[in-house]
Amino acid sequence: MTDVQTQALYDFEPVALLLLGGALLALGPVLWVWRRNAGAGAARRLHALTVLTLFLTFDLTLFGAFTRLTDSGLGCPDWPGCYGNASPLGARHEIAMAQSALPTGPVTHAKAWIEMVHRYLATGVGALIVTLALATWWARRKQRLRPGGEPQVLNPLWPAATLVWVCLQGAFGAFTVTWKLFPAIVTLHLMGAIVLLMLLCIQAVRYQQAATGRRPAAMPPSMRGWLWLGMGLLIMQIALGGWVSTNYAVLACTEFPKCQGSWWPAMNFAQGFQPWRHLGVDAAGVPIEFASLTAIHYTHRLMAYAVFAVLIVLFFKLRHVPALRNQARWLGGLALLQLATGLGNVLLGWPLAAAVLHTGGAAALATVMTWTLCECRVLRGGLPQAPTRRPAFGPQEARS
Repeated sequence: MTDVQTQALYDFEPVALLLLGGALLALGPVLWVWRRNAGAGAARRLHALTVLTLFLTFDLTLFGAFTRLTDSGLGCPDWPGCYGNASPLGARHEIAMAQSALPTGPVTHAKAWIEMVHRYLATGVGALIVTLALATWWARRKQRLRPGGEPQVLNPLWPAATLVWVCLQGAFGAFTVTWKLFPAIVTLHLMGAIVLLMLLCIQAVRYQQAATGRRPAAMPPSMRGWLWLGMGLLIMQIALGGWVSTNYAVLACTEFPKCQGSWWPAMNFAQGFQPWRHLGVDAAGVPIEFASLTAIHYTHRLMAYAVFAVLIVLFFKLRHVPALRNQARWLGGLALLQLATGLGNVLLGWPLAAAVLHTGGAAALATVMTWTLCECRVLRGGLPQAPTRRPAFGPQEARS
């Protein structure tokens, strides 16, 4: 009898089928982009494919949050297949046996399908990134042999770095399953998805700037300092949010603005923030205290105040830069969305829709912050002086 305990953690037999499925999933978007931009140059086609890959990667991040929040991360307890099969259809018997032993999971038919669909989508995104890397290298090579007037293709190191990163992200996805939702690994998997979005966003913006001949907007160093401060705090907050979610600490505080009726409840920071431990226990294997979950939750809440304040400051500052008003609107709107969904998670008992939106809002904020940083540059030598206006008619012209 095959069960969760006796099933091999790594099973590479279905790899070929999964890779083929990912290639087929990627083929449709690639053909659509190339046909839609048939008359355009290589840079235009690669920009369109990068934007589409960014969009699908964001969707994958949302579905990854859905997978985690529905407790489907171990829906198939081996990797990359499901009980040695490329789909749950071939593992019906094993899944039924596991579900009969534990009707609520971790292995059920529904959870197995959620987990495998996530893997299929991840394989498709990986195939798109491989296509981007190969197509960029080929287009750059052709441009060097036959230089023309069309916009220059990006340095192939960018998509190559993205390809290396997505492979690393796939490894963390495997460890998430085989290490049984180890909190540090799950959090790193989330952060890997955020970095992947940022890498794709940088490439998309650079292609658009090259195609339109647009230079980043000049701004004082202080403004760039605010942007980097916001980005740093946001990344820390996303990591804290991942730690809250992976440790199931959302419901440690179910009221706002106080927690457990206090402005400073009992908290165990040392145990709560031990980075290398299994789920639900500390490094010594002792079950973690509720005070530890409270410390995790409350730290994330306190950091949220700082992040929200900085985002609002950036909203008002960027509104005065004509080239960055769109980014200002996005930052302001997403900050409000994060506030609403964060409160919804606490006050409404962690509803699935609010939790998924909260993760999506964090991913969108990281993408918009990256977009904003790519669209601005430091203004050297102070603010430009306004040109002196010459009278329409000088003294000589007036006398004549």
